[in-house]
Amino acid sequence: MSFEVVCGINWGDEGKGRVVDFLAHDADLVVRFQGGNNAGHTVINELGTFKLHLIPSGIFRPEVVNVLGPGMVIDLEGFADELKSLESQGVRGQVVVSDRATVCFPFHRNEDSWEEERLGGLAYGSTKRGIAPAYGDRHLKKGIQVGELAHPDHLLERLRGIVEWKNLTAHGVYGRSEGVNLDEVMEWVRRFSPPVLEHMVDTSRLLDDAWKSGKRILCEAQLGALRDVYFGIYPYTSSSCPLAGFAGVGAGLARTPTRVIGVVKAFSTCVGAGPFVTELPSDFADSFREMANEYGAATGRPRRIGHFDALASAYGVRVQGATELALTKLDCLSGIDPLKICVGYEVDGTRLDSFPIVPLLDRAVPVYSDMPGWQEPITDVRRFDALPAAARDYVLEIERLLECPIRYVSVGAERDAMIVRSA
Repeated sequence: MSFEVVCGINWGDEGKGRVVDFLAHDADLVVRFQGGNNAGHTVINELGTFKLHLIPSGIFRPEVVNVLGPGMVIDLEGFADELKSLESQGVRGQVVVSDRATVCFPFHRNEDSWEEERLGGLAYGSTKRGIAPAYGDRHLKKGIQVGELAHPDHLLERLRGIVEWKNLTAHGVYGRSEGVNLDEVMEWVRRFSPPVLEHMVDTSRLLDDAWKSGKRILCEAQLGALRDVYFGIYPYTSSSCPLAGFAGVGAGLARTPTRVIGVVKAFSTCVGAGPFVTELPSDFADSFREMANEYGAATGRPRRIGHFDALASAYGVRVQGATELALTKLDCLSGIDPLKICVGYEVDGTRLDSFPIVPLLDRAVPVYSDMPGWQEPITDVRRFDALPAAARDYVLEIERLLECPIRYVSVGAERDAMIVRSA
């Protein structure tokens, strides 16, 4: 039996989906334990190119059960559309949805947009998919659990009170003439709930039984440590906890992970607002972004580009409790010389050797160490010792700085473009 977690070390977009797709051949169940459809995992394999938002990245393995855990917020319409899209591409895997996950409604998307509009230049950079309002409602005890969709009379009464409250917010806080219509909400539920109800089970019981029978459980996080609502660059974070320590709660499995694989990119990227200390000027970032295809999988927004930030990454390793790492997109650095690694920050002339909170990050200046680059393309390399010496040295220096073994090195987007180093 095993309970393993694949999680992000940085701001998200590290390549977790491709790592989960690679590792899923050894899993019996793959579990998403938090988040919604506000971010995406891009997976490229022999079946094609896919952008997943709610469905776990084990979906391409027919023998794997893919679980949407109780820690998630589920947009019913997004779930139905994603299943339909996968089926149109010939993918029909096993999917189950927790009856204790909560629903992300269209009125949550509206609230998300209204708040970003109200904030103007101080906006958080939300994807406007309704995730923050949906999680807010969960903690205010005004959320709707997926299991409640199977009880129409009960659901109607609960939604009646919630819609009344949402209209007070729409009119009183945001000054909107339009509001939330209960009949329209119920019609949306009737239209889009059947696929979710068809896949709904008590996933906590399912996972507990799987654990007791010796099955291999692989959990998949969305976003990364620096977008965590507790330990990230608050308030420029997501509204859920993408840390491996939350995996047991969000998956519904009362166990401690046996292995934590942190995913970190060979350079730094960031989508959305907030401090990003190693960000590069647009003249370099724009061309690099095109070459490396650095655009958000959920929204298509251009990712901000930076040099590798070892200070931020070491912090991510620590709060994730990573036992090993997967380093992705090393191939994108071919032809860049020298390579810079941020080894510390200075704030008002004082050197910081640990990752600080936002007020200090806003004033932080990176301290760099230079390393030689390499010119050769490396996408066909499958052994670590076959990499150019400078590429090996770069990986080993990151490993040293992060104090965590790099087990996997990705040299391309395809499933097999992975170097596996011995433990």
